[in-house]
Amino acid sequence: MQSIMKLRQVRKAYTTGTVTFEALRGINLMVNRGEFIAVVGPSGSGKSTLMNIMGCLDIPTSGEYRFENQLVNSLSPNQLADIRNRKVGFVFQAFNLLPYATTYENVEIPLLFAKVSGRKRKQRITELLARLGLADKAANKPTELSGGEMQRVAIARALANEPDVILADEPTGNLDSASGAEIVNIFRELWQSGKTVIVISHDVSIAEHAERIVRLKDGLIETNGDLSREQPASGTDNQSLS
Repeated sequence: MQSIMKLRQVRKAYTTGTVTFEALRGINLMVNRGEFIAVVGPSGSGKSTLMNIMGCLDIPTSGEYRFENQLVNSLSPNQLADIRNRKVGFVFQAFNLLPYATTYENVEIPLLFAKVSGRKRKQRITELLARLGLADKAANKPTELSGGEMQRVAIARALANEPDVILADEPTGNLDSASGAEIVNIFRELWQSGKTVIVISHDVSIAEHAERIVRLKDGLIETNGDLSREQPASGTDNQSLS
């Protein structure tokens, strides 16, 4: 399998005044293209920090992170932004939709940044809204949508530029169980269509739908595999990065 992400001894520390907090304390992880991975762990375990680094929203304090074999640590802000816009689609717990924009306009945003032509934008948005059952909601604003519908709009926006990777941070956290199950099924369909899907969650019942589960605790990988097999992580690489 071809790897798409490689993290070697990745650490991330935040300093406030004289206090330094190390959110990640030496992460070794490889993600293969086309995998469906769930990253689980309690609050404060480093899940969101790991997602920010994997999605090029942040860079490590130390260690090495490669995305498609590019050393992310050395990239400029513009290069990082280009990866985020073209290669990674983000889905967040709070949806992060523009409240004054319609469904159509929210999905259009990444296409505008990518300077896609008007005709192609319309074609792509129409296809995505139909695929996600939102064709009749194109003119609605977020306040006129249910939580499940808002998350489907966020997924459509994440897919707009046909990214290789979908990164979802607690994507069902604000949804009821039925809407949450619907969103999980969408992620499974995206994975089955060839996308690399990484879901960050504290809910193991959601993570069990993934192909592989990575459990974090106190900024370290505790297990790296199916939880039923409880594969312990060591102080060295949890997976070969060769």
